[in-house]
Amino acid sequence: MGIKFYDDKKIFALSTKNTSYQMQVGKFGHLLHLYYGKRTEDTLDYLVTLYDRGFSGNPYEAGCDTTYSLDSLPQEYPSYGTGDYRMTALCMQNVEGTFSCDLRYQGYEIKNGLYETTGLPHVHTDTEDGETLYVTMTDEHIGLQVTLIYGVLEDKDVITRSVKIENKGNQELSIRKAASMAQDFLYGDYDLIHFHGRHGMERMYERNEVRHSKQEIGSRRGTSSHQHNPFVILAEKDTNEDHGNCYGYSLLYSGNYKIEAEMDQYQQTRIVAGLSDEFFDWKLQPEESFDTPQLAMCFTDKGLTDLSHKYHKLIRCNVCRGAYKEQPRPVLINNWEATYFEFTGEKIVNIAKQASELGVDMLVLDDGWFGKRDNDRSGLGDWFVNEEKMNGTLDDVVKQVNALGMKFGLWIEPEMISEDSNLYREHPDWAYIIPGRKPVRSRNQLVLDFSRPEVVDCIFNQIASVVEKTNVAYIKMDMNRHLCDVYSATMEKQNQGTILHKYTLGVYDFIERLLQKFPDILIEGCSGGGGRFDAGMLYYTPQIWCSDNTDAIERIKIQYGTSFGYPISAVGSHVSAVPNHQTGRTTEINTRGIVAMAGSFGYELDLNLITEEEKELVRQQIIDFKKYWNVIHNGEYYRLTNPFEDQEYAAWQFVNEEEVLLNIVTLATHCNPATEYVRLKGLDPQAIYHDEVSGKDYSGAALMYAGMPIPRMSNEYQGLQVYFTKK
Repeated sequence: MGIKFYDDKKIFALSTKNTSYQMQVGKFGHLLHLYYGKRTEDTLDYLVTLYDRGFSGNPYEAGCDTTYSLDSLPQEYPSYGTGDYRMTALCMQNVEGTFSCDLRYQGYEIKNGLYETTGLPHVHTDTEDGETLYVTMTDEHIGLQVTLIYGVLEDKDVITRSVKIENKGNQELSIRKAASMAQDFLYGDYDLIHFHGRHGMERMYERNEVRHSKQEIGSRRGTSSHQHNPFVILAEKDTNEDHGNCYGYSLLYSGNYKIEAEMDQYQQTRIVAGLSDEFFDWKLQPEESFDTPQLAMCFTDKGLTDLSHKYHKLIRCNVCRGAYKEQPRPVLINNWEATYFEFTGEKIVNIAKQASELGVDMLVLDDGWFGKRDNDRSGLGDWFVNEEKMNGTLDDVVKQVNALGMKFGLWIEPEMISEDSNLYREHPDWAYIIPGRKPVRSRNQLVLDFSRPEVVDCIFNQIASVVEKTNVAYIKMDMNRHLCDVYSATMEKQNQGTILHKYTLGVYDFIERLLQKFPDILIEGCSGGGGRFDAGMLYYTPQIWCSDNTDAIERIKIQYGTSFGYPISAVGSHVSAVPNHQTGRTTEINTRGIVAMAGSFGYELDLNLITEEEKELVRQQIIDFKKYWNVIHNGEYYRLTNPFEDQEYAAWQFVNEEEVLLNIVTLATHCNPATEYVRLKGLDPQAIYHDEVSGKDYSGAALMYAGMPIPRMSNEYQGLQVYFTKK
């Protein structure tokens, strides 16, 4: 069993295949954290030491014992108002306006199976695998009950955490901060690895030392954002790709969040992760409850690659859902960079004709098919087909595309509204605008108040009406600005602090309803590219457009950072036109194809405009991608170089039991250059691997320990793929 309670010591022990997690009920009822790391069968209460700490207060029950202080003890879920002045996970305000919460242990329950959180994404299983621990804590003075929830997925080495907060008293309480987890480390020097960025350059790898000053990442933008990502790694100093202790924390949430790390005055490290407490004030009436988002945490002593492999499998198998969870995705072509808003139904069909001849499976019609939408200043919110622009019904176009043997997909942006739209003229109060102020515009659009069910209903009914009348197989759901001017006309003044979380719940409700009504449709998430690329969104959309930046060389860094916490199957990646529309760079179509194959593959250009030679390469790329699909999407992914440090070439690799796909892109060119070598990883050292192109055979040991020379290429940004089969 994955969960045990040692009654004599009041210790909870959570075990996965390779890890142990322990906590203990202290002598005054506080829940103390003992250990998280490599698996051990011992009970580890001896690790906690008690000393008199100057200026660290003591619970009243401790009497004259000055050695017991919550300001220095490791805690499982620290709250504000207990004499612990470090970062807290919970902050409550009572009806008198005071901030104080003192949680004490009440009891526990262990259940078979993983728990689910209604209305929020969560880790799931298709079987009865897993167990759940519920630990109940109370503050009887204010009538608060807090249940700490732990899901244990033994085979995946994953423990999930979330919290249920309930008002059991007779007066209103206010939640001012409610993290999903906190974890204390009694000792150790750690680095925090996180993934910052901006629109068009998301998830840039950065590694910083955890010091005595607080390090914080998060979002106040209403989404998880391009700027930071709700996945971080806490790694010991010597940890690298292949060895060392490291901890992963992935928050299954797509709205405002905060992750904090800090070393305290006694060299202990605390990490806290969950909802952002900025702009957050959740009123809890008697008998009401509140659920925090779920967080999935994982430990390995085998380095960053092993941690990534564990998260890749978890998200592919236990977060993603639906018909396309594990089956091959269609190779698609999106018309956006080919036409932008300037298209007709005839032009779309012509793009499809050429694409079908080259083997593309699906055409996706992007922005501009609805309402009065000839530019980005109008039409959002009016989800009816512009038949004048389409030269007929959408169904007519879809039938012509289907007749070519291709599926059809549609772009939507349901959370947005244009001031020049019928919907805005009818319901101006449905947009986020603060009374008496002019709103901040972004991309010439405003944000709909998805915290209001009637708004979600209206948009859902419009879009569902279009989809059910046509043979739509795919939806790209976009969001092209962040939230500002947040005000809900139907919400009382004192409840405005709930809007941002309710907005995210409204988005989840919208997508869930689409999935329930159209279970066979593949939905791809998007927010100006990778602005909402998180595990929470992957619960609803098994792939996400990785970035609006389609430049192959820039994408190497973007996809490198993304790979630490997210599987390759989740990455939307396309071959686009050159010169690239974002950077102006020109790279060969072979290189663009190799980079785009590190994801769910497709094209973002007009294939009618490329050369005949390039068309043949496209045809071969599609054949190759389908041939390699299993090793790319289900195999193990290895980062062979770090593009933030290695200047000569970038290399990455996919491996399964039978195949290996090595990918190389040169980043620099020199006169009379030295020969570069690449060492492969994850092979069977005793096996023989056959290079399907050269016909040469290599042992796994030779490829891993000695490596292989990279052929000299005539220019920078040249690409090479080597496909091996195991003999």
